[in-house]
Amino acid sequence: MVHVYTDYVNIMGESVHTITKTAEALAVASTEIGLEVNAFKTKYMVMSRNKEARSSHSIKTDNSSYEREE
Repeated sequence: MVHVYTDYVNIMGESVHTITKTAEALAVASTEIGLEVNAFKTKYMVMSRNKEARSSHSIKTDNSSYEREE
C-alpha cells in the first residue's frame, strides 16, 4: 500500500452549495483513483465582507461532515 499526503487543496466558490458539490466531486474522483479524503483532518473557512455569508454553515457531503476553521 502506498500512502500519499497532500497538505493543502483549496476549493473556492460563490456559495456553500457550490463548495459542497465541488467537495463531493473531489471525494468521488479521489475514490476512483484509490485515494481517500480524510474528513477528520479537513476543515473549511469562509472569507467574505458580507456578515451574513460569514454565519455558520454546515458543509456535509454524502459521507462526510467538515469542521469550520475560524
